[in-house]
Amino acid sequence: MTKIKICGLTRKEDIEAVNRWLPDYVGFVFCQSRRRVTPEQAALLKTDLNVRIKAVGVFVNESVPSIVKLCNTCVIDVVQLHGDESEAYIMELKDQIDCPVIKVVRVQSTEQVRQAEKLSCDLLLLDTYQKAEYGGSGKTFDHSMIPLLEKRFFLAGGLENSNIARVIEKYNPYGVDISSGVETDGIKDEDKIRQIVQTVRSLECK
Repeated sequence: MTKIKICGLTRKEDIEAVNRWLPDYVGFVFCQSRRRVTPEQAALLKTDLNVRIKAVGVFVNESVPSIVKLCNTCVIDVVQLHGDESEAYIMELKDQIDCPVIKVVRVQSTEQVRQAEKLSCDLLLLDTYQKAEYGGSGKTFDHSMIPLLEKRFFLAGGLENSNIARVIEKYNPYGVDISSGVETDGIKDEDKIRQIVQTVRSLECK
């Protein structure tokens, strides 16, 4: 069963929408972004989140103590590292938390992804490379660069209802990560969330 992550939630209405359609994960962005939330805002949103949905904290080169605090206070259940975090950083973080760690790869080559698989993170997230940006471009990348991986991975970058079934069937990711693909005019759109969830869930019946 392909997991669904809806990233970049910022409003109570976003929480109400995902609670109705039950993706597996949602993302709270703590790094510089138009979707950024403060720890206090995320804590309030998490309070209303259905317990069946895991909250992922998205960070770029954040201090380890800041992430540990969000894990220990149960604001987030999973950590997503979207910056230049090294193996030493990942190991230091994992020594202090019980939450799974996702490392993002802004894909430029097959060999780059193979090297990332050696990291001690629990999962990878393969996203589009954009110079001077750490993510959230809403653009796809050349999926033919994805090697055969043993480590579970999320696929991100330009996914929307029109292409998500084809991508899942061809590359069989552990999960898919959608943000701009479920937005209208920069705001999360419940109807688009519903469509994505129903499309992905329908693949389980094939």
